[in-house]
Amino acid sequence: MKIAVVTGASSGLGREFALQLTQYVLPDEVWVIARREEALMSLHGKLPCRVRPIALDLCRQESFQQYAALLQRERPEVKLLINAAGFGKFGPFQKVELVDDQHMLDLNCKALLTMTRLTLPYMRQGGHILQVDSLSAFQPVPYIATYAATKAFVLSYTRAINQELKPQGIRVMAVSPGWVKTEFFNHAMQTNQDTVRYFNRLYAPQDVVKTALHDLYRTKKDVSIHGLPVRMQVRLVKLLPHSLVMQVWLRQQQTPKNNRNLTTNSRK
Repeated sequence: MKIAVVTGASSGLGREFALQLTQYVLPDEVWVIARREEALMSLHGKLPCRVRPIALDLCRQESFQQYAALLQRERPEVKLLINAAGFGKFGPFQKVELVDDQHMLDLNCKALLTMTRLTLPYMRQGGHILQVDSLSAFQPVPYIATYAATKAFVLSYTRAINQELKPQGIRVMAVSPGWVKTEFFNHAMQTNQDTVRYFNRLYAPQDVVKTALHDLYRTKKDVSIHGLPVRMQVRLVKLLPHSLVMQVWLRQQQTPKNNRNLTTNSRK
């Protein structure tokens, strides 16, 4: 049995990846993973292949034991793994609860690493791994300190293992979008306290996912960045001192832009 695995598939980029991935790979099943089983069940009938909802909380160690046991029992060939599970909290770091910082590390870094390691033994030549990263991976970001640091890990880890896995014919790529209008903001803005309020551009998840899948299957990039303005920003960040980049970021927050109607009433 050939499968694709998508974490964070209940909403946002993860759900959109589940909906679009069959344009490039047609597995027998797509395993969709998230906490909310009812949201995963809603994907039935929306893909041209079977969907297997797997309700797991990837901040809990027992979830990985369940996933590993399922792999061992089914013995699938994993054609594609998409690690899209993650969350962030904005605001002064003293106002973000310690448990939230810890959960960001658990989900954004440890879960991504663990899912990658558990899945790799079931991948063959021609397999693909896509890790959802962020524009914030390229610079330290005041008031998004922990989230940005977790994404810096994802970027570094992804690029490194992509080189290691090339001899096996397995391709690994990060997707590093700018601001994307998804349920991500429902969590992120809870502790914001009006400190992060400048959002230069908001992209649609459908467009970011379309670019990412094209880059994964049609290019040799190890990082996919949607939108010319975002790509230009990444280039500037690489050239300028991070102290200056952070000062520019802080000045931008003094002028609100696109900061209304970012959150929804959808339950996370």
